[in-house]
Amino acid sequence: MDNKTLEDIFEGKLAKNEMIEPKDWMPDNYRKHLLRQISQHAHSEIIGMLPEGNWISRAPSLRSKLVLLAKVQDEGGHGLYLYTAAESLGTSRDEMLDALHTQKAKYSSIFNYPTLTWADIGAVGWLVDGAAIMNQVMLQRTSYGPYSRAMIRICKEESFHQRQGYEVMTHMAFGTPEQKEMAQDAMNRWWFPTLMMFGPPDIESPNSENAIKWRIKRETNDQLRQRFVNQTVEQAEYLGLTIPDPNLKWNEAKKGYDFSEPNWAEFKNVIKGNGPCNKERLEARNKAHKNGEWVRAAAAAYGKKQMEEILAA
Repeated sequence: MDNKTLEDIFEGKLAKNEMIEPKDWMPDNYRKHLLRQISQHAHSEIIGMLPEGNWISRAPSLRSKLVLLAKVQDEGGHGLYLYTAAESLGTSRDEMLDALHTQKAKYSSIFNYPTLTWADIGAVGWLVDGAAIMNQVMLQRTSYGPYSRAMIRICKEESFHQRQGYEVMTHMAFGTPEQKEMAQDAMNRWWFPTLMMFGPPDIESPNSENAIKWRIKRETNDQLRQRFVNQTVEQAEYLGLTIPDPNLKWNEAKKGYDFSEPNWAEFKNVIKGNGPCNKERLEARNKAHKNGEWVRAAAAAYGKKQMEEILAA
């Protein structure tokens, strides 16, 4: 079949909300967009283990240690599912990891901010994972089959992460005055970086149009950001915390809140590698990858031996 016929089949599947599978024909730009998005999503999961991982040994109770350990382990699993989905597009995991370690690939800007107190762990779970769920629920219906199927389990686990964070913030907000002050400080520092997670305004986003056209995303950055604000304001009010935005107010006409734009210059600066923890995160990731080299080599040797024994039997 010629390219026009193949493209018609591809467009027809999208129109009927059918999944595109790895062996199906797809436009090169669709494949490139998916590879960029899924691999960056995977990178974000494994880099996202770092700001929380350093609090496992310092968590205030055995229960909180166990819960945080389970959460960080989940994030490693999410990276695994997503790298596997991205590999189905024809790029190896080694290539993707090399792109991450050499700063050729990006990951979510939010993970370049420090977790200074235990309340930050609550804020990350409540705000950051809450924003992630807002973005990822629609990805369960994304047009690429392996990505969609990976997101089903990821969203279930992210819901647990969001509840864990809100529980931490609840204990802090209804605790001592010092604990509530710590919770408010975390809110002040994480609110606007969380809003940046949805990506730049639609008018400035270079990838949104194609993502919607190809049904990779079902909603735009601005739509998701608005829904997140609408949902989170009531949660903050229950906790007695103040969202650090003097322009936040209910807009009856649009049935949602008006709010200030994040500092997009800061966002771009962090994406370029100049955030508070960019260097620290990549150094930690490269060190972990190098230290695990012997494990990967041993696993590969064992797998090769097992295969030889099966073939010889």
